[in-house]
Amino acid sequence: MHHRERAPLNKVAVFVDVQNIYYTTRQALGGQFNYRQFWRVLSQTSEIVVANAYAIDKADEQQRKFQSALRHIGFDVKLKPFIQRSDGTAKGDWDVGITIDVMTIAPEVDEVILLSGDGDFAILLDTISERYGVKTTAYGVPALTAQALMNAANSFVTIDQHWLL
Repeated sequence: MHHRERAPLNKVAVFVDVQNIYYTTRQALGGQFNYRQFWRVLSQTSEIVVANAYAIDKADEQQRKFQSALRHIGFDVKLKPFIQRSDGTAKGDWDVGITIDVMTIAPEVDEVILLSGDGDFAILLDTISERYGVKTTAYGVPALTAQALMNAANSFVTIDQHWLL
């Protein structure tokens, strides 16, 4: 008796720029991104090898709840302290941390999925796709996503009402 082998699932690594997604979905769509639905949809076709969500720790109750919800879904939440500069501006930037993690994991997966509209990541997606032949997908709100990032990704997924809570 022959049973057909199921095709191996696409191995993916997911990287979420939490602040960026939060502000862009709120500003453009007036809502919050539904991470649980995202996970559900993705895990139907893919094996999620790594899922990192990069957040700024403002240590308020609302954020703690949100972070533990993300952990419950399956994300590894990476926190960075929120730094208020003496001139009143805030520093909460995960770009380098995300870049290092993406470069580290890219050779081990079939696809890297980035949730961010930040154009600084365009060069990162170009680099891993050239160097490791890995497929790259970016999720973002088109009106608030850098054109360079959309161009760099092999595929771009529009975050619209369907992706909201």
